[in-house]
Amino acid sequence: MERVILHLDMNNFYASVECLYDPSLRGKPVAVGGDESKRHGIVLAKNQIAKKYGITTGENLWQARMKCPELVIVHPHFERYSKFSKLAREIYADYSDRVEPFGLDEVWMDITNVYGLGDGVTVANEIRERIKNELGLTISVGVSYNKIFAKLGSDYKKPDAVTEFTKDNYRELVWPLPMEDLLYVGRATTKKLRSYGLSTIGDIANTDPKLLQSWLGKAGLMLHTFANGYDISPVAKTGETPEIKSIGNSTTTPRDIRDEGDAKIIFYMLCECVAERLRKKGFAAKTIQISLRDKELFSFERQLKLKTPTSAAAEIHGAAMELLHKNYSFSRPLRSMGIRAADLVPAGYALQLSMFEDFRLRERSERLERAVDDIRRKYGRGMICRGITMSDKSLMGVNIGDEFHPFGNH
Repeated sequence: MERVILHLDMNNFYASVECLYDPSLRGKPVAVGGDESKRHGIVLAKNQIAKKYGITTGENLWQARMKCPELVIVHPHFERYSKFSKLAREIYADYSDRVEPFGLDEVWMDITNVYGLGDGVTVANEIRERIKNELGLTISVGVSYNKIFAKLGSDYKKPDAVTEFTKDNYRELVWPLPMEDLLYVGRATTKKLRSYGLSTIGDIANTDPKLLQSWLGKAGLMLHTFANGYDISPVAKTGETPEIKSIGNSTTTPRDIRDEGDAKIIFYMLCECVAERLRKKGFAAKTIQISLRDKELFSFERQLKLKTPTSAAAEIHGAAMELLHKNYSFSRPLRSMGIRAADLVPAGYALQLSMFEDFRLRERSERLERAVDDIRRKYGRGMICRGITMSDKSLMGVNIGDEFHPFGNH
């Protein structure tokens, strides 16, 4: 039996929710933006009217105002978005027990084996009307036989629309689309593929997979699979907890990060939080990854395999600084930084340690960090901190509680 997968995407979610709470915003160009005084002054979301002015997610608020002087900017209220996300998922639960979140405002749904509902387009339209009538929001829905094309379908026509990609029409409808519309084709990948003469999803689909692999590694094979509609990944069952594969944190910095000295401070703040979470969950990391975004919003990631798995902030920080030193020259200042600990193993994992390593020193360091964890849990995070993180007052307002996510368009 051919699968029936829906991808449901609430349109202009943050801005639409804000308009529900403040009806005076209706009919006006609206953007949800961060706190400019703390360097979070970027567009997090915009409504359909603002979109017509060319305002894009991620650009500076002052740039958005230049495009649209009458733009109304409201601060985010994440508790509201969480509430409406939960309400929407309660509606989705009426149709299937396989509903997999993709952020607050998007989900995949598998209705293949749910009998009596009708075809995918009929179900999509019914859910679309329910969201509109019961929540006052609109959604766009993609219908297809795999998750990747369903996601493309929800992006294909907005707002308040349903698009179906089938095995009969995807070559005609999907292949002419720009390759950056394909899930996981980011800015750097797009630039690289364009240098080889590719521009559409069809170009990826019709390129020899071995050639794509030589350009992009395993990611090239994955993109070839996606572009040809071969994706068979399942929609997770509602409530299933995915296996923890990595732990990380990222932040937008209070000011431009112009050199390694600045970056060292930010990385220590992030590494301490990541290390604490690793220890709390009982893991050690074999790989450390950094993500950097400069003031022009260009972003990239680099990673380093460790000789010995660790949950110590000092060792994570050392790896992060090594990656930074080898891969970034600060020709442009940074505005966002992230740390991820990956390739996780249980903390008690039997390790083949280097005979030259000072095990006692390492154990002492980890015991010290666990003691710091205990103090912070009991008296608060600000009770004890490294001296270096207090050396520059302009960087002390960093929010290190942001969950890590690769910097991208989503």
